[in-house]
Amino acid sequence: MKRFKIDHEHFSSNITFCLIFLAAFFSCFVNIQAQDEVMPEKDSRPVKNTFESIWLLDNQTVLVPIKGTFEMDFQHRFGTWEKGYDDFFGIFAPSNMRIGFDYVPVDRLLVGFGFTKLDQLWDVYGKYALLRQGRTAGSPISLTYYVNAAMDTREKENTYFTQNADRWSFYHQLMIGRKITDDLSLQVSGNLSWFNTKAPVVNSEGVVIGRDQNKHFSASALARYKFSNTMGLIVEYDQPITDQKYFDPEPNLSIGLELVTSSHAFQVFVGNFQSLIPQYNQSFNANSFSDNQILIGFNITRLWNF
Repeated sequence: MKRFKIDHEHFSSNITFCLIFLAAFFSCFVNIQAQDEVMPEKDSRPVKNTFESIWLLDNQTVLVPIKGTFEMDFQHRFGTWEKGYDDFFGIFAPSNMRIGFDYVPVDRLLVGFGFTKLDQLWDVYGKYALLRQGRTAGSPISLTYYVNAAMDTREKENTYFTQNADRWSFYHQLMIGRKITDDLSLQVSGNLSWFNTKAPVVNSEGVVIGRDQNKHFSASALARYKFSNTMGLIVEYDQPITDQKYFDPEPNLSIGLELVTSSHAFQVFVGNFQSLIPQYNQSFNANSFSDNQILIGFNITRLWNF
């Protein structure tokens, strides 16, 4: 089995990008905090709309809507456009889609579930706002914890599973976000993906030679810049950290536009993540942005308040 090779020069440039992003993030934090200290009035109420949706591209955000919010999410990813006009730049290539439902039963806590076309995955998840950024006082950041559990429900003969416990995977994410200005919001997160079992790796003769680690660490960075009351530029970068033995996933870069109303959020973008379950994206992404393995995606959310 030919082992996946990491382009160390490309990897180093990605790490440099992350460091620059983090430096900019925390320098903004220091500057804004210093400004806050000279303001005469203190308001510790949470800031509004650090992000407009619980999703930004392929990642959850620090946002937990107000108590009583019910939301429906529709996410779609076309195929990669590397074949060009042959499959109309991926639009007619095999695609992936997910529909999900979320509810906020108590303050700061969101719970939800969804179903994804690829691998017939059912997922359940929860998100809790540990800290919420204050307007001019209180916490200078928002800190949110997200956990996801997904189950592959394909027929046994179409999988490598030997028992039902093998079908489960899990994802833990700790997000730090800050609304820098009325228009600019940033978020960074550390992520842990866990699979109870991974597919066995076989050589050219069909002999099993091993499996990759069950766990995989990664980091993500998000940014949104509003250039009008309803539209904004959105960017995401995801960097694998764990060095696996047989397959190392590709990093992801996504960029697009977000259009929002009081009850809807619509995001359209290009990127190279195609799975819609975070642990699958972070652990198994084989699409390389530099090799033109890019796809068009969109998210639509609709919420109701009860």
